[in-house]
Amino acid sequence: MKTKSIIANLHTHTVFCDGKASAEEMVQAAMQEQLLVLGFSAHSMYPFSSDWHLEVRAHESYCAEIRRLQLAYADKIRILLGFEADYVPGLCIPRFDCYERFAPDYLIGSVHYIGNEKGIFTVDNTAEELVSGIRRCYNDNVKEAVCDYFAREREMLNRGDFTILGHPDLMRKLNVKLHLFDETDSWYRRAVDETAQAIAKAGVIAEINTGGMVRAGVPTPYPSSYFLSKLHELNVPITISSDAHSPEYIVAQFDVARQYAKAAGYTEYAVPLAGTVTFYSL
Repeated sequence: MKTKSIIANLHTHTVFCDGKASAEEMVQAAMQEQLLVLGFSAHSMYPFSSDWHLEVRAHESYCAEIRRLQLAYADKIRILLGFEADYVPGLCIPRFDCYERFAPDYLIGSVHYIGNEKGIFTVDNTAEELVSGIRRCYNDNVKEAVCDYFAREREMLNRGDFTILGHPDLMRKLNVKLHLFDETDSWYRRAVDETAQAIAKAGVIAEINTGGMVRAGVPTPYPSSYFLSKLHELNVPITISSDAHSPEYIVAQFDVARQYAKAAGYTEYAVPLAGTVTFYSL
């Protein structure tokens, strides 16, 4: 599979968190696919951790390895150091000042957890965890849980300081299997509309993420076509990422994502480089 006009992937995981390959193996896969820019984005809850986030003490070694690869492959591919920084209220927030000691090239801000005083849970792990979490924390009120996800995302956009919004409607991932909610319902679209407005106000890049297509059978990338059309109406820039956890998915479904973006009205995508955003034709 060739990347054609897509020259960058900025959402890449390795064995430092929940990926399946080393950082160097991911670099080699990116070069095989003729990428010109590869960004690493280890899951991080700094200064905390979980069993699938970068360990607190491993942040330094992760950064050292990515910096080593930057030098080793400088004449072949541009490598960027980033984090996929989680937002959990009262615990961690994706802000450059929180990651200042690591000097990242960019941050992806993502919401994976929702919950309340009854507990928290991830929305994209297993169907069992999602159903159990909604029952335990929201008394089986799916609408309340979904709206809470988007509310947290808007809160992160308001409070955070990051470059790219990761998988803007991650709640869709397990809904393909569980059919918990209808994306055409008016309440769901209101939540999407409000979140699109918050994305535009925050001035971040929205990610078209193909990871759910290859790992969970989601029929289209994140965000949905409706969500993406709203982002285009609001002039929100987009980037295309594979959310790769193994080498074979480094450019997974990029051709689909290109056409998806074009169908929404986009003609270019963004790549943040050296403190500026560069745009490339789709």
